[in-house]
Amino acid sequence: MMVVSPVSEQGVAMDMDRRSGCGRVALLFGLFAAALVVGCAGSGATPPPEEEPGERDEYVIGIPDVLKIVVWRNPELSVEVPVRSDGKISVPLVDDVQAEGLTPEELKEVLTEALAEFVTAPDVTVVVQQTNSHTVTVVGGVARSGQIALTRQMRVVEAIATMGGFNPFAKKDRIKIIREKPGGGTEEYRFNYGAYSAGKAPDTNLLLRPGDTIIVPE
Repeated sequence: MMVVSPVSEQGVAMDMDRRSGCGRVALLFGLFAAALVVGCAGSGATPPPEEEPGERDEYVIGIPDVLKIVVWRNPELSVEVPVRSDGKISVPLVDDVQAEGLTPEELKEVLTEALAEFVTAPDVTVVVQQTNSHTVTVVGGVARSGQIALTRQMRVVEAIATMGGFNPFAKKDRIKIIREKPGGGTEEYRFNYGAYSAGKAPDTNLLLRPGDTIIVPE
């Protein structure tokens, strides 16, 4: 018959306590590590809500857009002109007119008022023929870095594909989208291509805006 001494029982109890304590430490460490990973993955601003078609901002003319100015019943005054580096365009009779920073409707009002000195009730139309000033920039771990003209709606994945896709060194899970704030400063959004491809982050494939910069780390 085996007899267990009090000392042996105490030793067993202490060993169990040590194992229990180690288990608690391991659990706490695991929770801390998980929280740290979640915190890192969630860094960056929350993806902004997308604007509805009727709520989008009006187009603002910039350098070097190309504009078509049509003056009804006055073909000699109708021209197609680029927005120069000084932000102005040249129009018959009124010479240089500031165009950069105005919407087509605002420029129409400026030209209508200026031409009214020479033409009775001028009917002016302003058409943006080439939207060269609205661009996004893609740099880093892509086949080629550079600017893309936003001639239509475009998202992050499409912009990267337009620049030839990722290069072999691209860190696809750490992509950044830098966007200028209206009041100054910038906002940073994160894009994890792997998570998006797996359907885990569908809202992170942002609809790009003029001036956005996509950075693909290497």
